Amino acid sequence: MWADASVAVCDTMYATFMELHTQIQGKLKEALKAKDAVKLRTVRSMLTAFTNELVANGKTPQDTLDDEGALSVIKRLAKQRKESIVQYEAAGRNELAEPEKEELAVLESYLPQMMSEEEIKPIAEAKKEELGVTDKAKMGMLVGAVMKELKGKADGGDVKAVVESLF
Repeated sequence: MWADASVAVCDTMYATFMELHTQIQGKLKEALKAKDAVKLRTVRSMLTAFTNELVANGKTPQDTLDDEGALSVIKRLAKQRKESIVQYEAAGRNELAEPEKEELAVLESYLPQMMSEEEIKPIAEAKKEELGVTDKAKMGMLVGAVMKELKGKADGGDVKAVVESLF
């Protein structure tokens, strides 16, 4: 009886631990069936990036990333899309920026909601008091401390803007 219960608990923990990677693998089938070209293209690029991350870390392509690793890869892909959009729009190539925007929307659907500047401000103010930062010379240190505190829950650009507004 105890062996069955511990196996069930382990299976549940394993399923939650590997949930995002496996969930995205399932989305590939859904996108194929729905003939959703944008989602299909984006999910394939995510799965390719997951495989590359696994191989880079000395694992086999058949392994799955934990949720933290999968989110890290998705954030990196989203950042690449954002940078591409800025470059394409600066060059006046809106026809190339559109597919990037579509893919970015799909990628962001897998990312947790980022904190707003209003939510970041009290945390930044508290950290400023805690560290005793009084001048702009230590602003970089404050940004780093706030980012560490928020652990990926806020965009770095937003944190920097909030910290700059405190001086």
